[in-house]
Amino acid sequence: MGHLSTSERVCSTTPMPSTGEGSPPLMTRRAKLSSEVQARRGEDSSPESAPRPKQQQQQQQQQQQPMSVGAPPSPRNIPKHLVNHIPKDQINMEEYTRNFKGDNILGWQFKAPLKWDKVIQISLLHIVAVICFITYPLNELRLSSTLWSFFMGGVAGFGVTAGAHRFWTHRSYKANKILRSLLMISYCVAGQNTMYDWVRDHRVHHKYSETDADPHNANRGFFFSHVGWLMMLKHPDVLRRGRQIDMSDIVSDPVLQFHQKYFVLLKTLLCFVLPTLVPVYCWNETWYHAFVHQCIFRYVFSLNFTWSVNSAAHLWGSRPYDKRIMPSENIYVSIMAMGEGWHNYHHVFPWDYKAAELGDYKVNMTTMLLDTFQRIGWAWDMKQPSKELVRRTLEKYGDGTHASQVGVGAATIAPGSTQMIGHLHYSEVPDPDLEYDAESSSTESAKLDENENENERQKKATKKLAV
Repeated sequence: MGHLSTSERVCSTTPMPSTGEGSPPLMTRRAKLSSEVQARRGEDSSPESAPRPKQQQQQQQQQQQPMSVGAPPSPRNIPKHLVNHIPKDQINMEEYTRNFKGDNILGWQFKAPLKWDKVIQISLLHIVAVICFITYPLNELRLSSTLWSFFMGGVAGFGVTAGAHRFWTHRSYKANKILRSLLMISYCVAGQNTMYDWVRDHRVHHKYSETDADPHNANRGFFFSHVGWLMMLKHPDVLRRGRQIDMSDIVSDPVLQFHQKYFVLLKTLLCFVLPTLVPVYCWNETWYHAFVHQCIFRYVFSLNFTWSVNSAAHLWGSRPYDKRIMPSENIYVSIMAMGEGWHNYHHVFPWDYKAAELGDYKVNMTTMLLDTFQRIGWAWDMKQPSKELVRRTLEKYGDGTHASQVGVGAATIAPGSTQMIGHLHYSEVPDPDLEYDAESSSTESAKLDENENENERQKKATKKLAV
């Protein structure tokens, strides 16, 4: 979670008619997925199934013009506003994989080629922030400007946590068009990547967490999972798996269509220009102080708070719900990221709108705001698991640090109190409103080989028939 640049923007599904209130109907999405399964298998390593009689002629034509493994989808299946954004390094995945060799800089061997423009941008931004922080004249600090910075930081954080993360990525609740518009505007204040890229990367992260297909794989260390992944080219597995993610609900949302069309303008105005103008014209703040507060301090802190969910919350903390995985319960991250630090729970129940077992407003500000919007009718169908399901899960897989097992509050458990155990991401508890499919962000299996998943489903079907 958390991006700075637009890249690898590929859509493998055709936009669907919008329902106006969130994602397309489930049956429509399932029908769409089934009609595309042959095309998608051509992009991956899954074997082709036996052709149906009516499809033999069509498949013979396709065999005459073979597509290389990992080839991008046909341009006719890509939204018009995304066609021009397909990067050159995705045009031929075989060539991309063949040339994917880490740079060697002054004896330091990196695992991936560096994106030097991002290395310079991110490094320079943080160097300037440190210099401004050290040299800032405290005697000229105004309370109004400080409060404004905290307010805009909260708006940006809410756009990321409640909008990009809990709503558009995980569909953990439903929202009307007014709330969706507010979430989109708030997200633009954060100054991160396009919503399409953010959601796709995060869905891939959940499905293949802590593997090479994870954009910010925590097994590669703190720095990589925090910010280094933005400075390097994506691993070929990230690109390949990203194309298999169903993004039809994103490209068909009219609010996000507007966001995609005017992304650069919205980001510039809402993240940098307007937050700087308000202090200058409302309480006569100097241009320098207004710029430093909003475009340097607030922006840098907001980015690092978001990045900490990918790094610190995957490395340090307790694992009361599933000790087999790396995501952890980290109260410090939860405070900084408005409730996103209860990450062990979130990776077990990603569809819970609270992203935590308890809706404690003190350490989950996002949940408080969502509950407020629910009361006024702008949000509804707030998903959350039953207490019985949570209890059975933590008793079976937890590390024993849950409050019900040790008699202490979860907030008092010190991060790093348990040893990091997992290097693979095990099963997430599936969203009860979504029947399993290969593109779901909440999966019944984290195996990377779809052949094994298909074999498992066939075995289950055989057993049912035998019974």
